[in-house]
Amino acid sequence: MAGKPIWIQGYVHDRQVQSHQEEGEHLLPRVHRVIALLKRWLLGTHQGAIGQQHLDTYLDEFTFRFNRRKSKSRGKLFYRLAQQAVQVGPVPFATLVNHNLLCMVASSK
Repeated sequence: MAGKPIWIQGYVHDRQVQSHQEEGEHLLPRVHRVIALLKRWLLGTHQGAIGQQHLDTYLDEFTFRFNRRKSKSRGKLFYRLAQQAVQVGPVPFATLVNHNLLCMVASSK
């Protein structure tokens, strides 16, 4: 079934219009906005090329960026990143994509 449109697979979209509900009746207030931001970020930044195996990592990055979107010291973010880059040794790509190896490397330090 992979690759077929979702409506062919039997899923039905149950649309909930948030703007027409009474105050206090919102199903999940502001959650739809965060999800819309996530979808726009994934489709815009990554052109929709998100692999299932790396989805957790992309969601972690989105959470990190979302939580710091109003930070007054955003300039320090790059400075701290550069600081960490020179303090930590290089990590081979194979270690990055294999979560078990990454955990073993981190615990051995």
